[in-house]
Amino acid sequence: MTSLRKARIGVDIGGTFTDVALEVGHRRFTAKTLTTSRAPEEGVLAAMRSVIAEAGVDPGELGVVIHGTTLATNALIERKGAKTALLTTEGFRDVVEIRHENRFEQYDVNIDLPLPLVPRRRRLPIRERINAQGEVLQDLDERSVGQAIDALAAEGIESVAIGFLHSFTNPAHERRVGDVVARALPGVAVTLSSDVSPEMREYERFSTACANAYLQPLIGRYLANLERELQQAGFRCPMLLMTSGGGITSVETAIRFPVRLVESGPAGGAIFASCVARQNGLDEVVSFDMGGTTSKICLIDKAQPQTARAFEVARIYRFLKGSGLPLRIPVIEMVEIGAGGGSIARVDALGRIVVGPDSAGSDPGPVCYGQGGAEPTVTDADVVLGRIDPAAFSGGKMSLDVANAQRAADERIGSKLELATEHAALGISEIVDENMANAARVHAIESGKDLRSRTLIAFGGAAPLHAARVAEKLGIGRILVPANAGVGSAIGLLRAPVAYEVVRGRLMRLSGFDATAANRLFAEMRDEAEAIVRRGAPDAALTEQRWAFMRYRGQGHEIDVQLPVREFIAADKSAMTELFEKGYRRLYSRPIPGIEIEILSWVLALSAPSEGELAKTVPTKPHKPKPDGYRPVFDPDTGEFQKVPIFWRPDLEPGAELAGPAVIAEDETSTVISPLFDARIDRFGYIELTRREI
Repeated sequence: MTSLRKARIGVDIGGTFTDVALEVGHRRFTAKTLTTSRAPEEGVLAAMRSVIAEAGVDPGELGVVIHGTTLATNALIERKGAKTALLTTEGFRDVVEIRHENRFEQYDVNIDLPLPLVPRRRRLPIRERINAQGEVLQDLDERSVGQAIDALAAEGIESVAIGFLHSFTNPAHERRVGDVVARALPGVAVTLSSDVSPEMREYERFSTACANAYLQPLIGRYLANLERELQQAGFRCPMLLMTSGGGITSVETAIRFPVRLVESGPAGGAIFASCVARQNGLDEVVSFDMGGTTSKICLIDKAQPQTARAFEVARIYRFLKGSGLPLRIPVIEMVEIGAGGGSIARVDALGRIVVGPDSAGSDPGPVCYGQGGAEPTVTDADVVLGRIDPAAFSGGKMSLDVANAQRAADERIGSKLELATEHAALGISEIVDENMANAARVHAIESGKDLRSRTLIAFGGAAPLHAARVAEKLGIGRILVPANAGVGSAIGLLRAPVAYEVVRGRLMRLSGFDATAANRLFAEMRDEAEAIVRRGAPDAALTEQRWAFMRYRGQGHEIDVQLPVREFIAADKSAMTELFEKGYRRLYSRPIPGIEIEILSWVLALSAPSEGELAKTVPTKPHKPKPDGYRPVFDPDTGEFQKVPIFWRPDLEPGAELAGPAVIAEDETSTVISPLFDARIDRFGYIELTRREI
């Protein structure tokens, strides 16, 4: 990487908007443009050109471009990836369809299961067998490999996943077949399950390998096109990609493991909220990121977002675990639902208002955009309710059509339910707010945490509009809306460290703890991680962290235990036992005596320091600012429009105090202060909403 002291730019592609944040020293410039879904790189370049022109920066002055994208997620959800095949151990071609044989909806006789990314006719058996100890039981049959390759060529396959039984203990057969396929079919992408997810549990490993293969050609073409376009436009700096685990990595690694980009953009938002929490000394927060297409909710404790080793994408049943495709990769754990500004509202067969998960996106977009949209959306409802100034939207670059938004809300919702137009719009808003609040409740309950004592950090183009109402529903009394909240995820990209995480599945019982083997394994993992991290941070001091996933022998699930970063010795068996029992006690109240403990997987994470700060502190002096004007805004409690003061955020000095109801407008979003909240501008220039005592 060239010097990160130069200008740095973060670009986040969402389903509706592409957000850009440029930092030059202590100055920050931001832009928000509609996503060009047909060719996302066009929107990226347009947004970058806009922001560097505003900053007066030459393309050659940029030190790095950091990119987050929803392209991988959307390809999996919309099933728009490559024509993919799976080569697997003979007798195991149906693992990805059998799944776990359990039912996430026990009594639903018409239960729907997500279809595998690779249909059965393209899942081809290979004769070979390796046991759980890595010993070869049946040699690789080269003839079956040749037959499979002929079938791949005849089918016109674009990408191949190779997943053999127990390859995480011995990847020799997978590597041999991968080499043969690469030589015979040079234009076909190859994914090895032992590279993508070298852990036990065949279903998750095969599913992750299939997803990686499914994405490789698409992501490879997109990143190659974007790099070429950037070079032609004069951007000579390196480009790095945000991963789902919250670190940034090189283009080469992203092309090799595109499945790690699945939660790329939302991870940037979680990093942004974590930085805000650290800056304000907040131990318990919930981040609320509402954009044009989805809303993301993440729990953050002690400035660290909640993380996981696996997650599901494309759930058929919105909140039900087990109804999606499992991916076993490092990920910032969050709940994501189809509830954004572009989410479409309709009346269902039972006469209820339903919002999302489908979205109008950027083309045609909400009705008020005037680009041909016909279905009312959340943004249309906000316009009808007076929360958005139609003349100042997106800094005045896009004028909104209020009359069309009113017509759509009336025709599609109001007339069917015999509601006035503003009540139809309120119904849309209330349903989407309740959807988001319910998602947050479920996520908190599953994590064993209480939301009521937390601070809500709201960002994304639509979150500040809805944060107060969502907080009311959740019983939260404090909200922070950071500076440049409308492009928070793009700013989060600039705060993320260059990092990479390696995992290895190696069964080891603590009764026979082998310190030499553990040291050798971590040395190999360190070498692999460092080779990747050094591509983005060649000279930085690196921080290493280690974990082991441990359980009592016979249990079906493990807990993560953080390990010391040092050479292990035989006597560490007792220290590891103590660490495991401490973690087990924290989760389940007490350990189980007399049962053997075992390690299933080992994890090493390597990271470089993150760059820069979010904002400098400014002395505050309490004062009451004068509003820039007044506008009718609908009050949900009284059921009527009230004329409320409107403030322009750039004019508000730290220390400014405002009483709700009011609206604070800015180029990229607006913050609605409900009648139950008061607001002030804090020492960082953030809007702090505090609920009044009732």
